[in-house]
Amino acid sequence: MAEQADIALIGLAVMGQNIILNMNDQGYKVCAFNRTVSKVDDFLANEAKGTNIIGAHSMEEMVKKLKKPKKVMLLVKAGSVVDAFIDKLVPLLEAGDIIIDGGNSEYTDTNRRCRDLKAKGLHYVGSGVSGGEEGARHGSSLIPGGAPEAWPHLKPIFQSIAAKIGKEPCCDWVGDEGAGHFVKMVHNGIEYGDMQLICEAYHLMRETLEMTPPEMGKVFEAWNKTELDSFLIEISALIMQYKDDKGEYLVEKIRDSAGQKGTGKWTAINALEFGVPATVISEAVFARCLSSLKADRVTASRSLRGPAETKYRGDKTAFIESIRKALYASKIISFAQGFMLMKQAAKEFNWTLNYGAIALMWMGGSIIKSRILRNIKEAFDQNPDLVTLLMEDFFVDAIHNCQKAWRDVVATAVQLGVPTPALASALAFYDGYRTERLPANLIQAQRDFFGAHKYELLSKPGKFIHTDWTGHGGRVSSTTYDA
Repeated sequence: MAEQADIALIGLAVMGQNIILNMNDQGYKVCAFNRTVSKVDDFLANEAKGTNIIGAHSMEEMVKKLKKPKKVMLLVKAGSVVDAFIDKLVPLLEAGDIIIDGGNSEYTDTNRRCRDLKAKGLHYVGSGVSGGEEGARHGSSLIPGGAPEAWPHLKPIFQSIAAKIGKEPCCDWVGDEGAGHFVKMVHNGIEYGDMQLICEAYHLMRETLEMTPPEMGKVFEAWNKTELDSFLIEISALIMQYKDDKGEYLVEKIRDSAGQKGTGKWTAINALEFGVPATVISEAVFARCLSSLKADRVTASRSLRGPAETKYRGDKTAFIESIRKALYASKIISFAQGFMLMKQAAKEFNWTLNYGAIALMWMGGSIIKSRILRNIKEAFDQNPDLVTLLMEDFFVDAIHNCQKAWRDVVATAVQLGVPTPALASALAFYDGYRTERLPANLIQAQRDFFGAHKYELLSKPGKFIHTDWTGHGGRVSSTTYDA
């Protein structure tokens, strides 16, 4: 059987099909395979008809059709399914061949698979793919990491199918082992935060200003011509103005219970593991959890009272502008927290991450593509060692400009009983981060009082001591450690 395909792709759901078609458009010959083999024939007879795409009815046939080094990309459900395909592929491949996981796998799984396959002479790559079905077909944000030996063989293919900013592809090598999937995970966490922030802005306009969907759609359209220019604001404007077959606005008919596939939760968990206060992402995850308690909320709405006044009585136009500024300031905080998490992970795993390049990867083809990423790229290009975006002049000025409006919006939301967990947590983080002295001294005293956990004095940092607070305690104290 002739070796003819440049790459094989396993998984013919919408993302897999579109990436194959994209690769074909760029002049690469792709071999398609699916566990349900009939889908291969259906794909070749319909979507792939008239292309150079070929198919295989078994993994053995697929591998035999590949040029060396053989490259096989998986676009299947994360978890055990990926491991099952790897187990079947390994006996069919030779040293130097490459397996790519293009799904939303946990980076810890990618770490493990990289090490296991390296021991067998194979190269493993975990690549985030963002942009949904449209991006997969016409240009995604691709975020690869893993075995660096694989990159020269994948670079031409991946960068050709990636979205472009000018002539720059939104794809570059991220780092070793699970670095690519970690960065994609953080991308998705920021996506959770961004979506929740936008939804809180929508909620404020709908509940406190009693605006209609088309009115809010026009506001989102206007916002998309400002610093808030982004894919998510753009589609929010379109969603607001979409009518169903009855001529009614569909958004108001959708059940207010949000789903999630886990990547936002993984981001929040890893933020806790690494001690990074990614509060906006965490609140966005919890907001989805709270939304899923629909039946409980319906019951509670009949008995739990809020404030008597629930409508905004001031200048409507001015309040909408304040909401815009609050949303922008909170968005800056969300991105800052995401990059803080990536920087901490880089320390933990000894990864060398190029944060300017990561911002570029997200600027096109990704769900969180937005104007702010240009500013983030410029900030890290000018100072690769920047500790946080909140210490960079552009973002300092932006937050100072938005601060009064931000505070007014959060305070008004509290007074009128509208939940704004992401907007409020972003502001709380900002206030905490800019505060020289927080009340954690009392926490340390309490911990030492009841558990002899010891504390440091301001005058002697690094030296832990214990106090007998009651006069009848002992001299023995706990060791100090961070959980």
